[in-house]
Amino acid sequence: MGNLRFQTAINPECEHDTSQKSPNILLLLHGLGDTAANFTAFARALHLPETTILTLQAPQPLPFDLGGYHWGDDVTFTPAGELDMDAGFTRAVRLIVHEVIAGVLVRKCGYRWRDVLVFGLGQGGMVGLEVAAAAAAGGSRGEGESSGALGSSTQQNGNDRWLAGVVSIGAPFPLSAVKNTTSQKNRTPVLVVAGRDSVAVTDSAVRRTKDWFEFVEVHRYARRGDGMPRNRDEMLPVMQFLARRLKSWKGVPEGSVEIS
Repeated sequence: MGNLRFQTAINPECEHDTSQKSPNILLLLHGLGDTAANFTAFARALHLPETTILTLQAPQPLPFDLGGYHWGDDVTFTPAGELDMDAGFTRAVRLIVHEVIAGVLVRKCGYRWRDVLVFGLGQGGMVGLEVAAAAAAGGSRGEGESSGALGSSTQQNGNDRWLAGVVSIGAPFPLSAVKNTTSQKNRTPVLVVAGRDSVAVTDSAVRRTKDWFEFVEVHRYARRGDGMPRNRDEMLPVMQFLARRLKSWKGVPEGSVEIS
């Protein structure tokens, strides 16, 4: 199993210095067969205020000299002979939840789980949704206490581990992750964006996603195809969602404590 590669401005050895860090973290997860480097330009174009963006590269290279990387536990093919996005993501999800979010962002940098948003394309979108589900489900696994990014220490539990939001482009909650029914729906807000007549984001796939998450928005392009937004109209729902989920501390007096 390979390791995740970071394309980021964040210092992985950062201390809990709230005066020098942004209140928001956005994780970018590329699609099947892509690389983190190709998402770097998109990260710059977003130009989100008070937000540190981390582009993560999937840990596994595609075989057969296909180029690019994938998030799956294995490489599987559809009956049509195409690479299957939903290849199971146990190892990748574990890396992101325990090493990236819990290990670096929460423990070392002092962020809270609800300071973290995820943006994923295709297979990366499936991973992002499963990361949100796994984060909340792991609330009793002893992640311990962590100082809040802009507040006092709080004991981590399932409610504290809901993320700020997930944007999934062209992908629903993965069928491979549906192992057990949940007693409580995840309260991480979700935006799913897909093309008209999407093969991946079908009506049944949307229902499956809503079975796991309490707040799910679905926006469809007027065109076919589940790729990245191509114009302002297609990008607008994404920016509106991010604007609602991002925190802003401009104008807040120094020393203020967030009460939640």
